[in-house]
Amino acid sequence: MPSPFPGMDPFLEDQKLWSDFHTSFLTYCRDALNESLPEPYIARLEEQCRLMADVEGTGILRRPDIAVEARSLPEGWTGTGEATATIEPQTRTMPDQWTEVRDVWIEIRHRPDRRLVTAIEVLSPTNKAPGAGFQEYMAKRRELVREDVHLVELDLLLEGRCLPLHPEPPSGDYFALVSRAERRPQIDVYAWSVRRPLPKVPIPLLPIDADASLDLAALFEVAYERGRYAREIDYARPLSVPLAHADKAWAEDRARKAP
Repeated sequence: MPSPFPGMDPFLEDQKLWSDFHTSFLTYCRDALNESLPEPYIARLEEQCRLMADVEGTGILRRPDIAVEARSLPEGWTGTGEATATIEPQTRTMPDQWTEVRDVWIEIRHRPDRRLVTAIEVLSPTNKAPGAGFQEYMAKRRELVREDVHLVELDLLLEGRCLPLHPEPPSGDYFALVSRAERRPQIDVYAWSVRRPLPKVPIPLLPIDADASLDLAALFEVAYERGRYAREIDYARPLSVPLAHADKAWAEDRARKAP
């Protein structure tokens, strides 16, 4: 059964099905690229797992790290026992909830040397959450830019912070950002509303080769149907994701009329 929406289905995000959709959608994107990329290129899924602490059960994730503070030695200290340094402990609370965060993305490499040409990111809630997750993603983004790699970022989530752009991003609910290495700092931004179909997005390769393309609408349809999300989503529930009032009413009405 297809989604009742012409483009992104906001109920996937609202009813906590995004993690499963995110992984399968990236896999279908990888498969589609490998079917269409010129012979010297190959697309591969890459992943990184890390632990994030839930601070006091707030749902705010923080990456664990160790801080080392240097202090001057007490007066008279010689290291021979002639003086004794006393350190008083301070009481803190250890986070009792930890979440394993799995970051998955696509890398397009050029054979035979496996040179990284293009990175494709489908943003996750962790990438867009205030705090450590967002800052870590920004650091990864800066590193890719320094490596002179094309970067394609798909923001298919309504919740969370938008990626920084100057001036402000165009009006829209969802975004695709295509940053070509040779054109930086300029970046192409594709924006569309929840009422519109997902677009085709160009995927830049080396200058001697034409762009590849990802048909997001076709890939979404495959991921939605093979994930059997229609069996699990309760389309009678009201939406709680951030949408303009008129768009939220439109989405809820469309969902209620779904077969």
